[in-house]
Amino acid sequence: MASIQVRINGEMRAMEVDPQMPLLWAIRDFAGLTGTKFGCGIGQCGACTVHLDGVAVKSCTLPVSVVQGKSITTIEGLSADHSHPLQQAWIEEQVPQCGYCQSGQIMTAAALLKKNPHPSDKEVSNAMSGVYCRCGTYPRIRKAITKAITLSKS
Repeated sequence: MASIQVRINGEMRAMEVDPQMPLLWAIRDFAGLTGTKFGCGIGQCGACTVHLDGVAVKSCTLPVSVVQGKSITTIEGLSADHSHPLQQAWIEEQVPQCGYCQSGQIMTAAALLKKNPHPSDKEVSNAMSGVYCRCGTYPRIRKAITKAITLSKS
């Protein structure tokens, strides 16, 4: 066990954990933030996506020791009142079906739009290709991202 210091959603947290524990489990089990989902455990599905210093990363394969002293943002930290343009667009477009992948979808899209507020269709496709939706809501996801770009301009 080691004492790991990490900032999650703006709050500094100290955790006594195995340094090799995946960040996902530290977020869910030690920080109590369950919006970040476990999907595959091998970094392929994207359900576990969070922001590490503003960059979208898959937390299921990232050892918590790697994030010592860094800043993590989870879906809960994106906007507490659902006022983020992506959250608004997701609700307006009724994107989720089962909803399991949605936090990973939103966090991936948020990192993209922060880096590039006006991405091309190809840039959206490339960024979102690493997050799988088993229900196939990809057309609604794309529509919501397009709407969020418009909402961000308002």
